[in-house]
Amino acid sequence: MKLKVMRNLKIALLCLSAAFLLTACGGGNSSGTSHGTLSTALTDSTTDEFQAVYVTITSVEVHHDGDDTWETVATPDKTYNLLDLVNGVSTPLGVSSLATGHYTQMRLIIGNTPEIGINMFGMQHPYANYAIDQTGAVHDMKVPSGSNSGLKIVNGFDINENQTTELLLDFDAMRSVVKAGSSGQYLLKPTIKVLNSAYYASAFGTITDAGNALQSGALVTAQVTAPAALDAKDQVVIDAGTLTDDNGEYALRLEAGDYNLVTSQTGYLPACTAVTLQAGNPIMVDFTLTAPTTPSGNISGTLTIANASADQYATIDFRQTITCVDELTATTISVKSVNIGNGGAYTLDLPAGDYQVVTSTLNGVTQTADVTITSAGAMVLNISI
Repeated sequence: MKLKVMRNLKIALLCLSAAFLLTACGGGNSSGTSHGTLSTALTDSTTDEFQAVYVTITSVEVHHDGDDTWETVATPDKTYNLLDLVNGVSTPLGVSSLATGHYTQMRLIIGNTPEIGINMFGMQHPYANYAIDQTGAVHDMKVPSGSNSGLKIVNGFDINENQTTELLLDFDAMRSVVKAGSSGQYLLKPTIKVLNSAYYASAFGTITDAGNALQSGALVTAQVTAPAALDAKDQVVIDAGTLTDDNGEYALRLEAGDYNLVTSQTGYLPACTAVTLQAGNPIMVDFTLTAPTTPSGNISGTLTIANASADQYATIDFRQTITCVDELTATTISVKSVNIGNGGAYTLDLPAGDYQVVTSTLNGVTQTADVTITSAGAMVLNISI
């Protein structure tokens, strides 16, 4: 009964989209300029690498088409745990009256000073931007100097007279946190996409195993495949991700389109379902995970990037070819993806099997390697790019 109630509530929340946001309309002012309302909120495409990822957001600004100025539309000045904002959970950033017209860009200002508040351990925030890994270690995240003026998001939107435009800023923790390299410094490389509540689609469901045990903490990602892409890094792209809650439930909000929904969980084989998502039409996709017949193996190694800058990093993607539900042919999926700074090291436990390891970095040539991870075995793959 509890699962049925929770599921009905999830459907209602997804169908209402961003109903929790303020929807009051803006009016004209004394100058005669027509106005509408912009409402912004924050959510997260999450990662299973950390217990918490804290980011301080000072303000949000927008750029009007044909104008050289930026206008502030939200001033939250708060420190958020991105991993609290998953499975359809969002938090308001601000509501502002704006002149009608087309806006070409947004700009997110990342703060240098945390708010006066406590983190998941009941301690005051030690840094403005930091991550807590699965061992409980705290890592200050450096924001590259190029982001000091604000993270620009090229995403156009329109403000219409006496109407509210609701935008959801999806902060992708999976791609935004870079583990330390030789510098010993973790990096925050903000990756954000913007969803307009009037157009986004959604998927939700429950994950269990063959014995019907609910799977909390399972990673669910929406992946886009393009086998014909010339660069291997573009052949599989993770668009969004989330972790299942204590009831084994997940929810994802995405742009309408075709996706492979992929789930992975420690001690189980990855699973995949092909879906077509339409705006305003949430669909339910449940998964039943299968335990492998043999123990997992380990792969580890170091990363070296030639002529790298201090902030240079690479994404290492571990891919397998499997057949998704509702598909007739096999497809390639990402099982695990990590961001590593130059000179850093990685170690992963993965189900035994054949993998393609795809390593890419900004302005570098993507490299691929085929490896076989054996049951209970440990292999070393050092990567130079």
